[in-house]
Amino acid sequence: MRTRSLYAVIGLLLLVACGTKKRTARKIEREPRPSVVYNPNRGVESTKADETKLYPMPADPGRFVRFPITSTGEYIETFAEIAQYEMRAFGIPASITLAQGILESGSGKGELTKKTNNHFGIKCHTGWQGEYDFHDDDERGECFRKYNHPMYSFRDHSIFLSSRSRYAFLFNYRRDDYKRWAHGLKKAGYATDRKYPQKLISLIQQYDLHRYDEEVVRGGLEVVRKPKDYEVFTHIVQKGDTLYGISKRYTISVDELMRINGLQSTNISIGQVINIRRPTTK
Repeated sequence: MRTRSLYAVIGLLLLVACGTKKRTARKIEREPRPSVVYNPNRGVESTKADETKLYPMPADPGRFVRFPITSTGEYIETFAEIAQYEMRAFGIPASITLAQGILESGSGKGELTKKTNNHFGIKCHTGWQGEYDFHDDDERGECFRKYNHPMYSFRDHSIFLSSRSRYAFLFNYRRDDYKRWAHGLKKAGYATDRKYPQKLISLIQQYDLHRYDEEVVRGGLEVVRKPKDYEVFTHIVQKGDTLYGISKRYTISVDELMRINGLQSTNISIGQVINIRRPTTK
């Protein structure tokens, strides 16, 4: 009798436990999915919008993908909205973004763009941890970033320009002054082509791309971005330090550390002085 009573108690406990698990599972299914943002270093979506402080990517029911794109007009019609969205988020004129996309991607018809969704010819660079592919450019078989959606290429382009100190002066220009932006990109070393500014300006004027800047500004965006303040200090390399670890510690890219310090490789030694220059977080 005692044995049967013991089995009955165990059976009752198991039923209660199973019921609890089922209720918990149903509760989890009803929890809302958090908003997502693009994390360019991983090439995937992240739910940590507050930590990354990036504008969440807009939902895309298909309006940012049109295959095949047969003309520059179709390219503009497809990507004007995302270019304006990035202008609101980062302050880069939509006309400049569109003109660069047209030029770098061949209006979306270039071989690199078709196989990688890379609309701006951004190479892997040190520290890139996302998808990649190889393509002949200035040299054979160069490494280029690869994205799983075109709008992530537009977001990475915004981050690329806004996170590197050599482009910082551009953000002190009027947000609708596409001519100064075009010449400023060449001055900052974005392209080696001497006629790069003239090519961008010509595309903007030919296709009336500056109207997209004007629409954003009329919508209430400040025409001038406040100048960035920078803090400058040094880091003495300790045992176990790596350039990648230092970049993460001070929230600065490996490429930027190498440029500031004139480094030809990521090799560093104990006692070496590493200069740090980054925007203040006020």
